Amino acid sequence: MPDSPIQPEARCLEIDPAALDPAVGEEDESDFLRINDVSLSPEQIERIVSPVRAYPRQEYVLAVHWHPEHVPMELLKKRIDTLYPNRVDELIVPTQHNVLMDYDGFQGVEVDCYSSGFNRKVQLLLHFHGLDMERADVLKSMLRHTHRYRASQLFEYLDALVEPAFEDRRQRAAGRTNAEEELVAFVRVQAAKIKSLILAHEAELPDDVYKNKLVRNFLDAKRARYGDRLINRAQVYAKAVKDLVKEEFSLSYFYRATEVIEEARSLGAGIVIPHPEQFWPILLADYDVDGIEVWNPQSQQYTEFLINVVNRRNHMGWHGKRPILVFMGDDCHMSEKTRPLAEQDPEKAAREIGLQPAWHDFSIRKSLIINGMSRRKVIAEYRDRLSG
Repeated sequence: MPDSPIQPEARCLEIDPAALDPAVGEEDESDFLRINDVSLSPEQIERIVSPVRAYPRQEYVLAVHWHPEHVPMELLKKRIDTLYPNRVDELIVPTQHNVLMDYDGFQGVEVDCYSSGFNRKVQLLLHFHGLDMERADVLKSMLRHTHRYRASQLFEYLDALVEPAFEDRRQRAAGRTNAEEELVAFVRVQAAKIKSLILAHEAELPDDVYKNKLVRNFLDAKRARYGDRLINRAQVYAKAVKDLVKEEFSLSYFYRATEVIEEARSLGAGIVIPHPEQFWPILLADYDVDGIEVWNPQSQQYTEFLINVVNRRNHMGWHGKRPILVFMGDDCHMSEKTRPLAEQDPEKAAREIGLQPAWHDFSIRKSLIINGMSRRKVIAEYRDRLSG
C-alpha cells in the first residue's frame, strides 16, 4: 500500500542554515530599528490623513475604544474629518493601553486590572472630560505601574522562546502547532536577536516598543528574506508560546478592578467594560460602570444577547437613575496602518476610528430599537455624564 500523501502543512520545512546563525547582522539591526521607528514618512502621513474610504452617511460618531499609538492627534483629526464629512455630533475619546491621552478636552485610557473574585485579568475603559491632572497623581501612578508591569510580559515571552528554563513551554506550543525542531530553533534565534537588540538600543527606544507584537513585527520583517511559508509557520508557533505566557502571567501585580474604579470615580470618570465576550465573569461582578461594550471586532458573537442583558438590568432598576449604556468599540490600532502593506494584518488594518458596522446590522438594529437604544442617545447621555 503506497504511503499516504503528506499534507502541505505537514511537510518538513527546509530552512537555510544561515537563518539559524545566532549572530546579529546589519540586516537584523536595520529591521529592528525600522519596525520601532515612530517617526512618520510622507507616505505614511498621506496614508493616515487619506483613508481609502469615507462614510458620508454616518451622522453620529461614537469612538470611545481606540488606540492612537504613535500617530499624532492632528493627523487623526484630519482622518476623522475625511471619514465622516457630514457628521452632526460626536464623542471621541482615545483609550491607549495604560497611558492617559487627550482629544479635544476628553481624556481616556484602557486599563489592565485584576478581578480578584474570578482570578482573571480584565480591562476597563476610563473616560474623562476636562480632567484635573493635578488631582490625578494617584491614577497616573497606577497607570505607570500597570504599563511597566504589562510591558514586562514581553521579556517573559522572549525568555519563553529562548531560555533553557522554558523548554516545557516551547514543547507544549510545538505540540499545539505541529512545529518541527528546525522551526522552533529558527524562532529561538530570532527572539534571541530581539533580546540583544533591545539591550543594544534600550536608551533610545520609546516606551511603546515593549509589547508582545514586537516579536510578530520582527518576524514579519523577515518575509522578503525567508519567504511567507516559513514566516507564517513561525508566527503560528510564536503565537502559541505567547498564549501560554499570557495564561501563566502573574496577575498579583495588577491593581484590582475595584481599586481602579474607586480611584477613577473620585476623579469623575465614566467607565465602560470592553470585550465582555472575553471576560464573561466581569458581567456578574456588578461593578460600578456606565456601560458595556456589546460589539467589538474581536467580540461580536453575542451582541444581541448582551443588548438584552443590559436592557433587563435597566428594567430591574439595578443601576438606579444611571442606567447601563450600550457601547460598541472599533478597537482601532493606528500603528497597524503605518506598517508596510505587505506586513499588515488585513483585519486589524481595516478597522477605523468610530466605525462599528453592528449599529446598522438589521438583526442588531432591531434589538436596539426594541430596547430604545441608539448611537445618538448614547453620545448625548454619556457626554452629559462626563461633563456633569
